Amino acid sequence: MLNISAKHMINQILTVEKIVRNNRRAAGRPDRRDGAERRDSGRAERLAENTSILTQALESEIWEREILHEQLNIVEAQEKEAQHAAFHDPLTGLPNRALFNDRLEHGLELAKRHGWTLAVMFLDLDAFKAINDTYGHDAGDSVLRTISKRLKANTRSDDTVCRHGGDEFLFLLIEVKNKQAVALIAQSLIKIIQQPCVVTQGDSVMQLRINSSIGISMYPQDAETVDDLINSADKAMYKSKLNKSGYSFV
Repeated sequence: MLNISAKHMINQILTVEKIVRNNRRAAGRPDRRDGAERRDSGRAERLAENTSILTQALESEIWEREILHEQLNIVEAQEKEAQHAAFHDPLTGLPNRALFNDRLEHGLELAKRHGWTLAVMFLDLDAFKAINDTYGHDAGDSVLRTISKRLKANTRSDDTVCRHGGDEFLFLLIEVKNKQAVALIAQSLIKIIQQPCVVTQGDSVMQLRINSSIGISMYPQDAETVDDLINSADKAMYKSKLNKSGYSFV
């Protein structure tokens, strides 16, 4: 975009021309334009007309560039929004399975390179269907959003929590020390989920409570690929459900 307006540039040129002409007269030297003004009385009018045309053209170009800049900003914002939607769950805003798999794949590459231990946790909300059946899907969605915010707020910056689908969530824990450290994280998540979820329906306000079951698999002890780690954690989750133990390792 131009920094100096067309009118300003043209006015500067005309001002300099006027100063030069006045200095010539003050010095007693005839202005070379004096005689020409009678022979070319329309020069000033033509100059003004040309100046106006140039000004309009430059102002039009500035306006067009501003419109183009605004349109580019809109397109860029739409592209970012589309990219975010492709890799995030629309209900909770958490990463989706596609983004989780990508981060797990990258995490495995780092773990192999640096000798780290990784953990994948598969979390399922117990009896969540009963909430949908009893209070409706809006209440169920409200519970999912509340739980998701808690899980995200209590996930380390290097780790990832995603909504796998329905009432299931996946966690990627990067560079964990041992099973004991992972167990502490699982216990903390279970307590966080057990806190009541406030749901508003019309004029009534309800506090709904829910429990969860977590299955845990670890790299490299239990599996070494994305699918195997997730499937192993899924099986361990069902084991914890049956045993009502809260969480279980492979």
